[in-house]
Amino acid sequence: MSTSSASHPGPPDAADPRAFVTVPARVWYSREVHAVARDLLGAHLTARSDEGDVTVRITEVEAYAGPEDPGSHAFRGRTSRNAVMFAEPGRLYVYRHLGLHHCLNVVAQPTGSPAAVLLRAGEVVEGAELAWRRRERVGVVDSHRQLARGPARLAVCLGLDLRANGADLTEAGGGTVLHRDQAAMQPTHATGPRVGVAGHGGDPQHFPWRYWLTDERTVSAYRPAYRRPTSVDAP
Repeated sequence: MSTSSASHPGPPDAADPRAFVTVPARVWYSREVHAVARDLLGAHLTARSDEGDVTVRITEVEAYAGPEDPGSHAFRGRTSRNAVMFAEPGRLYVYRHLGLHHCLNVVAQPTGSPAAVLLRAGEVVEGAELAWRRRERVGVVDSHRQLARGPARLAVCLGLDLRANGADLTEAGGGTVLHRDQAAMQPTHATGPRVGVAGHGGDPQHFPWRYWLTDERTVSAYRPAYRRPTSVDAP
């Protein structure tokens, strides 16, 4: 694994969840999408704004492998919506789901080989008060566990929307940056089918491409894709 030697700006502080971590260089993201997905578990994503900083520890992700993956936005080629997936790795790909919610994805693999990792869930480890206020603006929050439990909630907590599409995660001083503890052991993870993916891309046998930290309470609940009733199974 290759990373840059740049550390998070400012002196280390044992109380800072981003202390003693490095910001992965672009080559780290240019690896095969499943390797990047697994290594994102336990990493920290920080979004800075005038309101303040919020940092989320990533606990659940899904891999999407481009043209070979029927569940991927890039399965049928490049569009104005998915163009960032074809750009250099280490960028943030943000899209709006069903016209309602924003989802955050980390672009992986070499430029022109479109693949991305959906950030499905996380634990807010910095800026919880701000994250809570942002969540309350759009709905009810019943516990800290639920703050960033799910891709839409995670995006709301971080205050990220389409304006963050294409953001460079490799810049230590950037507005949105990913930090990874090089000294930490590889966290124990589990795998399973992706959430809400219809058709062949949702087949758990061929696409068990969701990864999550085991025994982690912030991991979202599994839901299969909605399937319209037919004359055979309609009530």
